[in-house]
Amino acid sequence: MEDSERRRDSKIILALDVVADSPEKMLSRSLSILEQAHEYICAVKINHHLILPLGLFNGVKRVLDRAKELDLPTIVDCKANDIGSTNRIIAKNYFEAGFNALTANPFVGWEDGLQPIFDVADKMGCGVILLAYMSHRAAWEGYGQNIYDPKSGRIKPQYIAFAEKALSWGADGVVVGATYPEKIREIHNVLAGVIPIYSPGIGAQGGDIAEAISAGSRYLIVGRSIVEAENPAEAAKRIRELANESSRYGGK
Repeated sequence: MEDSERRRDSKIILALDVVADSPEKMLSRSLSILEQAHEYICAVKINHHLILPLGLFNGVKRVLDRAKELDLPTIVDCKANDIGSTNRIIAKNYFEAGFNALTANPFVGWEDGLQPIFDVADKMGCGVILLAYMSHRAAWEGYGQNIYDPKSGRIKPQYIAFAEKALSWGADGVVVGATYPEKIREIHNVLAGVIPIYSPGIGAQGGDIAEAISAGSRYLIVGRSIVEAENPAEAAKRIRELANESSRYGGK
């Protein structure tokens, strides 16, 4: 990620959340957007928008192969959240398909939870990005609840506990919604620059580029503002420039 960020002078991750009338149109549109925007992004994120209709080892594999040819890292936003034996299979298949990293939900814990994902990622040279606070309105119901920490004997927010787990588990990134810059700031203080923050929710969901970067976001995940634009290349270029300008003036 850091190499790609430097080469392309970009902190923008393209969320390729394409919607179309058929799988064929979806694949064609996805590849077209990738070709147009690739100069201005540092990575590509794919979720169930493409995986379910196109198939992991079919259409999605074609997108992954093209991203690899363009020297772009790829992230599968699967939010892995199952028992250990299933999580191991999830990680193995996504990484074998060509993804460089996946997202996972720390709610399931470590032992017989996310540990197998980290084990597979380590063996295959891939990354794990943990959710800490999502970008949607109801994120507070899970990530924002207060919990009792048996180690410290104190009450703390769930998202702070997840940030601490990211450090102790050796995660490669943490997801915090750009729609909650105050949460970005709190989590950034916990991570202390050791783990980068990835922030979705820019644009359509109301997240602000300057606020997110100023609060501590390293990478901005942008979907609809690029995918639904009449000119994806111009949209990606404009967002990259805004992010770089924000980084120069007060960003982390």
